[in-house]
Amino acid sequence: MTNDEQVPQYDLSEFPRLKKPWFKRPLFYIFIIVAIFLGYFSLRLGLAYNSITVENQPWWQDVASKVFNIGGTPKEDLNPMPSPEEKRFDVLILGIRGESDVQNGGTLTDTIIVASFDKTTKKTAMISIPRDLYIDVVITAKNGKQVEVKGKINEMYEKGLENGGGIDLTEKIISKITGTYIDKTVVFDFNAFKEIVDTLGGIDIYLDKPFNEPTQWGYDFSLPAGNNHLNGDQALYYVRSRYSTNDFDRAKRQQDVIAAIKSKALSLGFLANPLKINSMLSSLKGNIKTDFQIWDINDILTLANSLNPKQPVISRVISTDNLLYQTKTADGEYILLPKDTNYAEIKNLFKNILLQ
Repeated sequence: MTNDEQVPQYDLSEFPRLKKPWFKRPLFYIFIIVAIFLGYFSLRLGLAYNSITVENQPWWQDVASKVFNIGGTPKEDLNPMPSPEEKRFDVLILGIRGESDVQNGGTLTDTIIVASFDKTTKKTAMISIPRDLYIDVVITAKNGKQVEVKGKINEMYEKGLENGGGIDLTEKIISKITGTYIDKTVVFDFNAFKEIVDTLGGIDIYLDKPFNEPTQWGYDFSLPAGNNHLNGDQALYYVRSRYSTNDFDRAKRQQDVIAAIKSKALSLGFLANPLKINSMLSSLKGNIKTDFQIWDINDILTLANSLNPKQPVISRVISTDNLLYQTKTADGEYILLPKDTNYAEIKNLFKNILLQ
């Protein structure tokens, strides 16, 4: 299929198009910090965990046809659910505007990142998945019913929320298209992002060239080349800016911000201070959701203690420069599709990312 061809017409009427959310978008890179915070603190004080909303994955008893694009009998499931890997731990990191702003697309996950950890080699990888990737997979509900789920990948968390399992549905879909079992998920909103950056006293980033966003924020937001110290609002503008760049550039900036947050937290000895962690998590109440459970603490701590802060993170952005091409539906909606017409190359990327 060429870039000029249109994909078959999908009925997207059941997926009302909401105003695009605020940010394409940041936060999530903070998983390395926040997930460790969550586990460490729950163990030490038993307090911070209560500040985090935990989804127990209430998978649907039934699937309503109004929620998904169901066209008769589901086709063959070409993307089976992968099995958990003993030596690998994969965390899905989602960024949303906020569940209090549903009317403006607050629950669309416009940033989607998988953080992968090799328990043997101690390698860490981070892969960004673009929000406009169009997915078409078969999902099996709790009652055994199969449905064909179609739509942009950033709509899946929202649709899952409508049925009591936003994290659960998104984990299953990401697992199927990547061929990598998603062990856990952390969902952040923009308030959590700003709070973390400000609590750390800001972050430092180095730019090879000036960054400029002249119109998006109502004034000319710019950063000079060289060293920059950013507070929470500035860091949020930096990772949200999209008019002067594109989603793929933004994803790379978001990954750079993680490194800055991680470096600052380590330099302050933040992870060794339970009082600081408790204070932060208490202030983030309602702005983070996860399916980490209290019994996951030992595994999280073991993983956290094994990470080598001096070992660089392997970073990749799935884009039109590698595995995807851009096109439109028959209704004129912009989407991204795999160049190989399926998810084989995406699965291969995830399979080999930690072998580098």
